[in-house]
Amino acid sequence: MVIRVVVVEEMGLLRGALCAALSHEKDMEIVAAVADVGEVPAAVRRNQPDVVVLDVVPDSAESPGLVRAIEEIGVQAPKAAVLAMSYRWNPAVLEAAVSAGARGFIGKDGPLEELIRMVRLLAAGERVIDPTAAVAVLRPPKSPFTPRELDVLRAAAEGLPLKETARRLYLAHGTVRNHLSAILRKTGSRNRVEAIRRAQREGWL
Repeated sequence: MVIRVVVVEEMGLLRGALCAALSHEKDMEIVAAVADVGEVPAAVRRNQPDVVVLDVVPDSAESPGLVRAIEEIGVQAPKAAVLAMSYRWNPAVLEAAVSAGARGFIGKDGPLEELIRMVRLLAAGERVIDPTAAVAVLRPPKSPFTPRELDVLRAAAEGLPLKETARRLYLAHGTVRNHLSAILRKTGSRNRVEAIRRAQREGWL
């Protein structure tokens, strides 16, 4: 049986390398290669692949794009299995991908042989996860925030203004500002939005 594969990778050089490596295998055929998740529905509907190798960036957990893309694959090609790739895994990204229906997870810095092995296993109906992704779930990165800083960051993530945050946490307005300054410093962020995204990406929030 020839395994029909769709590759979704925004970087042209990497997309080309993946396609070349997979198509070199006698039991695999690249039926489509696209750069953007917006192209995925049409590509899978037209080609009905067995496996979709999908590039996942850490920020994907904060965007509905990742979930929509994986769910759409399930709608357009119900028999297709999604193998999600990422340079860096964290619990938030994994949870988003799993909830959307992805069945495989692999790090981009892993050996090519492992990717090929996982494609075959997914085509056979199995679920797969490589060690880097597994470690991200079992041992998420340690948070640099104090418990109070986390309280302030959670309130900020809800969109609460400083005055309401101070009232909810029984803190002075200036104390909340000080906590936010510490959060920005620890995350290397310019504003609250960047800090929230960084914390979510790293699995701290």
